[in-house]
Amino acid sequence: MADLFKTEPRPPLAEALRPKHLSDVFGQSHLLGEGKPLRLAFEAGKAHSMILWGPPGVGKTTLARLMANAFDSEFIALSAVFAGVKDIRAAMEHAQDNLNQHGRHTLLFVDEIHRFNKSQQDALLPFVESGLVTFIGATTENPSFEVNSALLSRAQVYVLKSLTEAEMKQLFQKARQVALAHLEFDELAVDTLVGYADGDARRFLNLLEQAETAATSSGVRQIDAAFVENALTLNARRFDKGGDNFYDQISALHKSVRGSNPDAALYWLCRMLDGGADPRYLSRRIIRMAWEDIGLADPRAMQVVNDAAETYERLGSPEGELALGQAVIYLAMAAKSNAGYNAFNQAMAFIRKGKSSEVPVHLRNAPTKLMKELGYGHAYRYAHDEPEAYAAGETYFPDGMPEPGWYKPVPRGLEGKIAEKLAWLRELDKKAGKQ
Repeated sequence: MADLFKTEPRPPLAEALRPKHLSDVFGQSHLLGEGKPLRLAFEAGKAHSMILWGPPGVGKTTLARLMANAFDSEFIALSAVFAGVKDIRAAMEHAQDNLNQHGRHTLLFVDEIHRFNKSQQDALLPFVESGLVTFIGATTENPSFEVNSALLSRAQVYVLKSLTEAEMKQLFQKARQVALAHLEFDELAVDTLVGYADGDARRFLNLLEQAETAATSSGVRQIDAAFVENALTLNARRFDKGGDNFYDQISALHKSVRGSNPDAALYWLCRMLDGGADPRYLSRRIIRMAWEDIGLADPRAMQVVNDAAETYERLGSPEGELALGQAVIYLAMAAKSNAGYNAFNQAMAFIRKGKSSEVPVHLRNAPTKLMKELGYGHAYRYAHDEPEAYAAGETYFPDGMPEPGWYKPVPRGLEGKIAEKLAWLRELDKKAGKQ
């Protein structure tokens, strides 16, 4: 007899809207569109081992489940956060039983595969190689760095993308049909929710569910942007501190500065600050940009960025972040030169591969009588006593070492003046007979 008092809990909106068919999936058209790789795999009816790499909430788990259904496979899911080698072995025994007793193949899904250490990943290899299971790993981290090369070579990597704004709004319409028809959302409210979801479908659906709960408790049917801002806890946008997303954004900031685009530099700086990046870390990177990409074309840049870093130390957030913003604007608009950076790297490479040459005798210090008798410092020409305060024709490298010409100043900013002076000094050397 059915229990009349038993009620089933309502599943979360994200679970209620989890696609049951491939046609229900939002986004990933580059993989699921007509003639695209994963669509072809579904149509062929044969699974292959793969790694799904992408940010949270883009459908990695959903796709794995859909594959298990499409290929009539047993679905075993492990979380690398909690599972170990013992769990892997138990899953493999279960897969073998499925095959022996029911003739059914197993699809093994490992969420957060990057959390498995080398030995745990190695434990999967023989079962993937034998074909006992079709392996599908999901990761938010770059598999090139986080997945063993042996396992990586046996799995095709597919890159999943964050949902676009248009795709998120399609998802919103689906959610309205399923659970939110009793509420009215104005356009700006939807835009606000989409913005804070930041391409994460699961997060977007959770925000919608929170909005519904808040509206119900407040007796509200019309939801506008002000209600969303006031009623919901809107955390910072997705930001992966220390992961690929982190380094991609640092790279974008650095390249925007190098490309002399102040607005783009500000955009990436503010994206990182908004996402929770440590401003002190950003200060250090900004200082590095000044030395690497502006260099001696504008030595003031080093002072500007050091002052900005010190200002942040004194004021903290958020006031001190203004100094960092103005620093990246200055760097973006400053004259650019990587001549000093290149010269330093070439010199370091030369030193590392070359032998340790002796200091020429005329350049050695001679603080004692014996050293003077040995010729230390003999024939050294004191530049200040020379015409133009320059010892034309003198050499300062080890004996036999030619002038390497590492430093090649660019014709921009102050370095243009430096280039003119260097050319003049070389002319003086030629007149003095230096080869």
